[in-house]
Amino acid sequence: MKIGIYPGTFDPITNGHVDIIKRASKLFDKLYVCVAHNIQKETFFTEAQRLTMVKTVCEEYKNIEVIASSDLIVNIAKKLHCDAIVRGLRAVSDFEYEFAYAAGNEYLDNSIEMVFLMASSNTSFISSSAIKEFRYHDVDVSKLVPKIVVEYFSIRERELNIIKK
Repeated sequence: MKIGIYPGTFDPITNGHVDIIKRASKLFDKLYVCVAHNIQKETFFTEAQRLTMVKTVCEEYKNIEVIASSDLIVNIAKKLHCDAIVRGLRAVSDFEYEFAYAAGNEYLDNSIEMVFLMASSNTSFISSSAIKEFRYHDVDVSKLVPKIVVEYFSIRERELNIIKK
C-alpha cells in the first residue's frame, strides 16, 4: 500500500490545493491531508476552522484522511508509515523554497520521498495569501476557493469584527 501525506497551512484552502489533492489521491492508496501549524505564519483562520474547511472539501475522496498537527511533517509521515510527502509547485519562486524544504526533510529521514506536482495552469496564480488580500479589498474570490471558504470568511470577519467597505 502506497501512502502519501500532503501538508499545508491551508489558510484558506484554495482551488489550487484542491487540484493537488485530487491528483495526489490518484497516486496513493491512502493520502493524508495534514492541516499543519507553521511557526513562521500567523493564520487568519483558526486551526479548527481550517480543519473543518479541508475536511468538508475532502469528504468525497474515500482514500483521504484529514488530520492536523504541529509536529514536523517528517515525524508525522514516519508515524503514519508514509512513503512520500506531496508538495505543489506554482512557479520558479516556489521551487527554491521547496528545494530547501526537501533537503531538510531528506536530512531528517531520507527514506521518505518528496513528490512534487506542478500546479495546473488555471490554478497556478492562486495562493492563500492572494486570496486573503483579494478578500480584504472586496474582490470576489468565489471562483478561486471552495464554497465553504467564502462562508468561513464571513464567519471569521464577524468574529474579528472586521467591517467591510
